[in-house]
Amino acid sequence: MYDAVIIGAGVSGCATARELSAYEGKFCVFEREEDVCCGTSKANSGIVHAGYDAVPGTLKAKLNVRGNELMETLAGELDIPFVRNGSVVVCTEDQDREKLKRLYENGRQNKVPGLRLLTGEEARRLEPNITKDAAAALYAPTGGIVCPFELNIALAENACVNGVEFKFGAEVSDIKRTEGGYEITAGGRMYETRAVINAAGVYADVFHNMVCEDQIHITPRKGEYMLMDKPAGAHVGRTIFTVPGKYGKGVLVTPTVHGNLMAGPTALDIEDKEGTNTTAAGLEEVRRKCAQAVTGVPLDQVITSFAGLRAHESGRDFIIQESGPYFFDCAGIASPGLTSCPAIGEMLAGMTAKRLALHKKDRFISRRQGIVRPGALPEEERNELMRKEPAYGNIICRCEMITEGEILDAVRRPVGARTMDGVKRRTRAGMGRCQSGFCAPKVMEILARELGVSLLDITKSGGASRMLAGRDKEEL
Repeated sequence: MYDAVIIGAGVSGCATARELSAYEGKFCVFEREEDVCCGTSKANSGIVHAGYDAVPGTLKAKLNVRGNELMETLAGELDIPFVRNGSVVVCTEDQDREKLKRLYENGRQNKVPGLRLLTGEEARRLEPNITKDAAAALYAPTGGIVCPFELNIALAENACVNGVEFKFGAEVSDIKRTEGGYEITAGGRMYETRAVINAAGVYADVFHNMVCEDQIHITPRKGEYMLMDKPAGAHVGRTIFTVPGKYGKGVLVTPTVHGNLMAGPTALDIEDKEGTNTTAAGLEEVRRKCAQAVTGVPLDQVITSFAGLRAHESGRDFIIQESGPYFFDCAGIASPGLTSCPAIGEMLAGMTAKRLALHKKDRFISRRQGIVRPGALPEEERNELMRKEPAYGNIICRCEMITEGEILDAVRRPVGARTMDGVKRRTRAGMGRCQSGFCAPKVMEILARELGVSLLDITKSGGASRMLAGRDKEEL
């Protein structure tokens, strides 16, 4: 019997798990994929929004601003990169000046600090590559950027160290109310729990509708992105937006915490909850729209493109509430969900703990040490590390300069990597210019050795996504 189970191992689910792990109790996260961070949380822009866009008085506005406030401390505790680089919303049409002013007033009502309205000339002094057509801009110094993979993984690792169980390949197929709570069927097995926390992203409506009389509908909103190589990373220093439209914040141009440049997303409502394919039309829209705010975006340096789905609910606000007896919803978590996740975790864990009458632990481990990055160490420390652990001197990924030691750490740590994508998200091996063309065989060998399996069993992302079809001289 669990005190609470969480459906979904994205940033909202893992942030909640981490906060719940500060309480005495038995908790478990069910995830249908092979790892954490396999849905919406892995495919987004990594922006920590300041909070001027959310409608004042909404839960989204409150949690956006609170999440922004918490992010810097959280990043320090979890040892992940976070940069408060600021953001600029560019207005190129005179008729959009009123929208810009409304964003400014929204931000003031939401208590976003430091907001300033700028002329086009002032905006270009901040960011020289902002378009010459910029008539005005809104500057938010509290905007930031974070790595969504590292945030999600760090939350999960910290929750695991504090006692939370994680069950992967455990797709939830049924939830039934019982006298003592719920029976939940996941991965073909039945579990009992006092409470359920539904943090299932675009599938949150499915589980809500299993339990609650009032029905909700989540529409997947697809966004396509382009990622550029590191030589393009300094094209802008801040996150550059255009004035928001009907479907969201529009196509942005932003640096990443790892030194790349990113453009996107598009916004297209679809019904396919697995529709993460990129399209020629979508990527052409990114190309066209990113030039509306930023000149000379180096799109000749694109190294990959991808698409993600945001969980859009018709009420246009986050649904975080006890929707049924001991059934807590975390639904409709579209943008700014990544920004809000520390506050979402804080809120949901608090609600659940209060309802279950849980008590705080005497000893909660709030800090987590990330993977050692030899390239970031002073030369003397790096040499000492390689003397003690020679694997840190063996470069596996040349594009990102990732060592065997880092990959071994990624596999061996709590909630460790079991797939090629798991290694990539934890270490960046395969995320560089050649997109794993060089390092894939070596990473596969390390995984097979560490997991004690055949090379033929290594997958890209779990399930049937095997990297190898067979042995060519023996089977094919």
